[in-house]
Amino acid sequence: MVDADQTFVIVGGGLAGAKAAETLRDEGFNGRVILIGDERDHPYERPPLSKGYLTGKEERDTVFVHEPAWYAQNDIELHLGQPVTAVDREARTVRLGDNTVIRYDRLLLATGAEPRRLDIPGTELAGVHHLRRLAHADRLRHVLAALGRDNGHLVIAGGGWIGLEVAAAARGYGAEVTVVESEPTPLHHVLGPELGQLFADLHAEHGVRFRFGVRLTEIVGQDGMVLAVRTDDGEEHPAHAVLAAIGAAPRTTLAETAGLNLVDRAHGGGIAVDASLRTSDPDIYAAGDVAAAHHPLLHTRLRVEHWANALNGGPAAARAMLGLPVSYDRVPYFFSDQYDLGMEYSGWAPPGSYDQVVLRGDVGKRQFIAFWLKDRQVLAGMNVNVWDVTEAVQRLVRAQSPVDTEALADPSVPLESLI
Repeated sequence: MVDADQTFVIVGGGLAGAKAAETLRDEGFNGRVILIGDERDHPYERPPLSKGYLTGKEERDTVFVHEPAWYAQNDIELHLGQPVTAVDREARTVRLGDNTVIRYDRLLLATGAEPRRLDIPGTELAGVHHLRRLAHADRLRHVLAALGRDNGHLVIAGGGWIGLEVAAAARGYGAEVTVVESEPTPLHHVLGPELGQLFADLHAEHGVRFRFGVRLTEIVGQDGMVLAVRTDDGEEHPAHAVLAAIGAAPRTTLAETAGLNLVDRAHGGGIAVDASLRTSDPDIYAAGDVAAAHHPLLHTRLRVEHWANALNGGPAAARAMLGLPVSYDRVPYFFSDQYDLGMEYSGWAPPGSYDQVVLRGDVGKRQFIAFWLKDRQVLAGMNVNVWDVTEAVQRLVRAQSPVDTEALADPSVPLESLI
């Protein structure tokens, strides 16, 4: 076990960082554990920010990873509201925004990602929003409620998961919603046209308007307030608030200035780490949204921005920091809840990687499982309003062997029999 007089520093106050700290103590590490976050809130989980908390179904205190008292009880030193401004690899120190210098023996970078910004006129207006942090959700929750009361219009730039979940939440408050998406369907790069249209239909049934194949060119305002948006087809649409939901970029500035190896944006960006989540510096690790890890199962470098990756990646990095054998090969997983539709997705099937989509169940009733295949091998599966199948789907992905596609499509054939 690592010496008790060593200091492990975790930069990043999200789920990955909090679970890493928890795992260090669970594995018996009794040295110093210092957790540094640039937000004043204690570490929290992000899914409720676009789901339960945003819709008003969950209270604010349900988002936190641990009770505030847990950190002191487990001798975790917290520095909240303090950004780390520099990493000195030679001295093995980090510098905080108030110029405090902290020495480390092992360092974990769990700095997460930040929302991409619209590069158009009008983004400085008060009614333009992003959703990444708890403070963003606090603000947006009040905005959606006010739009609902006043019959206001929300325009969402981007038809990805965050955009669609906020659209569902906004409709729940009674707000008018228009989604502007440059692709021909929502979730086009994730689900392809085969399943993207299903989500377009779902939202249209709940009153969401879509503008596909266009981009925002300007946000029009007066006296600091949003009045409308313009798109590149020459149209103008009413808007009282705008949400930029055009993706997130890994927060790699610290790693870059420290000279760590990075992955270029064309290949997903992030801090390059091996299967044990170790960076190009043997004393520095990275986990969560910012880590681009070599995946032993998928034989590629992969950066995953979803909850499960933070939940599992933080503990994996902590064990590696302790010198325990780690090969982080979790099947990528995420979930979404929109209106009465719940789904779970397991695997990795980017555009161009698959040659067949197999559907199992009743798509019309939105109770089915979709599988993406390449040469009859299951790359990914998405269960929609069908539950307790995630383990079987993930085992199919792990098997990496051909399946009988007719049996795969037949709900009477147990999935377990195909593995």
